[in-house]
Amino acid sequence: MDIIDKAVSVLMHDGIIIYPTETVYGLGADAFSEEAILKVYEAKRRPLGLPISIAVSDFDMLTAVARIEPWMQEFIETFLPGPVTIIFVAKGVVPDILTGGTGMIGIRMPAHETALQIIERFDAPITATSANLHGAKDPQIPDECTVPRELFIDGGHLSGIPSTVVDLKNKKILRRGARAEAVEAFLAKL
Repeated sequence: MDIIDKAVSVLMHDGIIIYPTETVYGLGADAFSEEAILKVYEAKRRPLGLPISIAVSDFDMLTAVARIEPWMQEFIETFLPGPVTIIFVAKGVVPDILTGGTGMIGIRMPAHETALQIIERFDAPITATSANLHGAKDPQIPDECTVPRELFIDGGHLSGIPSTVVDLKNKKILRRGARAEAVEAFLAKL
């Protein structure tokens, strides 16, 4: 069994994995399982009510979980896959716990082969929060991944620059990170 199959097996049993992305190490769990999501909150010691982003592997998966307006398409195609988290109106399939009661969901499509393979083979979104305690430094090396998990996938030394978080509907950046300047320039043209 290869590491991708092992990761999928853990996810299918409501377990937690740590996986590499092009930015930092992510803490992954089945984004449709409330039991798995609660484990992520517990592992991170993250207060309930704070939203958690999810990761998808392709545009079909993205449209299955988010309400996308036609004018958003060019932005999405420009920045995904990549180190950008886009806030969308969540569709009903997304558990309320992930939205923090806002009805909005942050979505990533990592530009990292391992992350995409896991999500693709699992055939459903996974959580895309950093693999650290809430408020701690974003983990860019394995030793910084100190949260409980069933499986760790070593991706070596990662960039450590978190994704830029964009509220596309209101055309503003909520957190500056990787590709922030390019995102700003694009939003200025909308």
